[in-house]
Amino acid sequence: MTIILKNQYTLLYKEFTFKCCIGKYGLTKNKVEGDKKTPKGLYSLGSLFYRSDKVDKPETILDCIKIKKNMGWCNDVKNKAMYNKLVKINNKTKCEVLSRHDYKYDYLIPIKYNWNKPKIPNGSAIFIHLTKDYKPTAGCIALSKKDFLILAKLIKKKTKIKIC
Repeated sequence: MTIILKNQYTLLYKEFTFKCCIGKYGLTKNKVEGDKKTPKGLYSLGSLFYRSDKVDKPETILDCIKIKKNMGWCNDVKNKAMYNKLVKINNKTKCEVLSRHDYKYDYLIPIKYNWNKPKIPNGSAIFIHLTKDYKPTAGCIALSKKDFLILAKLIKKKTKIKIC
């Protein structure tokens, strides 16, 4: 089965309809790092990451990874080797910090956009993560915690997401 982004406010999976939000400047086929757009296409999903210091491990068959304080996702256009990959935070590499002070990354699932051989500057750190207010994201897709947990329970390791 495939998760479908029907429009900027609606995510569909089987008979479920979830309210969501996407990148501030909408959808694009030509994603560029920092453009605040959500990339169009059909993508696989990664493991589910969660903050074990703040939330319980979700009920899911996805592989789950506890977020540690030193985890980041490289968005550094000057770091060809690590661009769009999970990294250990250091002073040399620019990255999206996963252990945030807010709730947005208490749970997240990477969308495998620009994944296998990442091209700079085509975008990085595209996730399904949490929202409370449905304000536009920097390019990710965000759901309420309740809906995220329902989706996590339903999807399989081979589930894809279609963003159109």
